[in-house]
Amino acid sequence: MSSAPVVRTFEVRHLQLARAALAAIAAALVTFSPDHSADVGLSVFSGFAISTGLIFFLAAWLVAPAGRRMPSILLGVVAMLTGMIGSVLPLRSVTLFFTLVILWALASGLIEVIDGARARRSSGTLEARSDARDQVTVGILTLVLSVAIMFVPAGYALKYYIADAGQSFTLTGITIAVGLFGGYAAIVAVYLGIAGFSPRRHAVDSAATERSEGAA
Repeated sequence: MSSAPVVRTFEVRHLQLARAALAAIAAALVTFSPDHSADVGLSVFSGFAISTGLIFFLAAWLVAPAGRRMPSILLGVVAMLTGMIGSVLPLRSVTLFFTLVILWALASGLIEVIDGARARRSSGTLEARSDARDQVTVGILTLVLSVAIMFVPAGYALKYYIADAGQSFTLTGITIAVGLFGGYAAIVAVYLGIAGFSPRRHAVDSAATERSEGAA
């Protein structure tokens, strides 16, 4: 008889797929919206942040092992706070979008990178190290988002004319910043989606064990 590994109802891949779905929705809303104003950007960011925060709170008890729940709770608190502030209509402005997204990306990115690096060093299984590596990668992408938006001047405005359209347009700092957030969400959605659907190590080991037992 072989002792099969205990498979939890909710695993890291479920967290990854949930985050990928939310990021994909945010990316689609930004991509297909002709308006990249601060109001639209904060609406998308607030919905994304609040939903992601709820996912992290659930993951703290359903996915994270005992002793490693605090990072998920911290990520949930950061996402919920920034999302709730961004959802207050009278406060919405270009400055608020830049401030909230930069603060959220800095705090969340640092938490994920630090927690993922610690988990990768202390994990004994290949699957756990792979999940930790994915967490570090997403954390780095989030930090890159914060740095990229920092370099965008909030008051930037470039007027240009397109002859085929017969119109003049203005490229603003908030348009660039909202577009950067949408691009970040799209990259994270693809990366976490691939990570979530990738075969897990215990599933591969179980299949190999069953084949060897059948041959015996």
